[in-house]
Amino acid sequence: MSGHRVSIVGVTGAVGQVMLECLEQRNFPVGELCPLASSRSAGKKVTFKGQELTIQDLEKHEFQKGEIVLSSAGASVTRTFRERAIASGAVIVDNTSAFRMEEGVPLVIPEVNGDKVATHSGLIANPNCCAAILTVALWPLYKLSRIKRLVISTYQSASGAGAAAMADLVSQCGEVLEGKTPAPKAMPHQLAFNVYSHNAAIEANGYNGEENKVVAETRKIFNDPEIGIAITCVRVPVLRAHSEAVNIEFENPVSVEEAREAIRSAPGVRLVDDREKNYFPMPLDASGIDEVLVGRIRSDISRTDGRGLEIFISGDQLRKGAALNAVQIAEQLV
Repeated sequence: MSGHRVSIVGVTGAVGQVMLECLEQRNFPVGELCPLASSRSAGKKVTFKGQELTIQDLEKHEFQKGEIVLSSAGASVTRTFRERAIASGAVIVDNTSAFRMEEGVPLVIPEVNGDKVATHSGLIANPNCCAAILTVALWPLYKLSRIKRLVISTYQSASGAGAAAMADLVSQCGEVLEGKTPAPKAMPHQLAFNVYSHNAAIEANGYNGEENKVVAETRKIFNDPEIGIAITCVRVPVLRAHSEAVNIEFENPVSVEEAREAIRSAPGVRLVDDREKNYFPMPLDASGIDEVLVGRIRSDISRTDGRGLEIFISGDQLRKGAALNAVQIAEQLV
């Protein structure tokens, strides 16, 4: 059998479906594909490279040496099979929050710290979607000068809450346009024609879980625990692709042109910064593509020392924010 045995855990979810797309589009060397899900979904069908495959029950799956396991079925699920998979010699690329901050588990963005893939002990963590989109956009700028502080506001799409939330947004919009009061099904509040503070639980420091994840994970990915980060995460009525407004404070002055040039020549990002046409990153343009769009690059006019920039970024939450990054990690493994 040529190619590698690849399993997708949570193949029926929004991210699992995009993992299938990414493997196919990037012509990943798959010898055998094992679609895995809970017993509830076992027996259903998925299509990969024109072939219909039957979803298998995760609990009954026998992992093999060298198997690559792309997992996106929730933190509690990965915890149930972690030891079983690693003991068999498989390598897990985990898209959940379960192990990202665990000591000894590499948290990887290939364009930023791809060298960390080689340090794994059977498990590599895929970052939070906002942290992934943020760090791939910031890394070219960080290389110009160390970043001291970030102030971030996010504009997060329904896709971040899964396929059911995307369907919920569509039905809510229809209900509003028909003059009805929408009844949210997969979300805590009405998202149609509304925005709300990300509904992750508020933690002891007053920030919610999503915000605290971005802070901790950005520091780990950059291997810089001293970066000051303040962040507000907000859910907006966009189907797919997150956006972030970022205020950056550097250690040394960085000009707008230096920043533009760094983005132009960096992997994984695309400069969209047309002041004349007032054309900048938009989630609609970022949806379905691999690159994170970066623009609206301007000096922070509240400073006189040249050490501040403002940028706006948009990236596909299901691709670079999740599935694509996991597949890129798998590419490095092989």
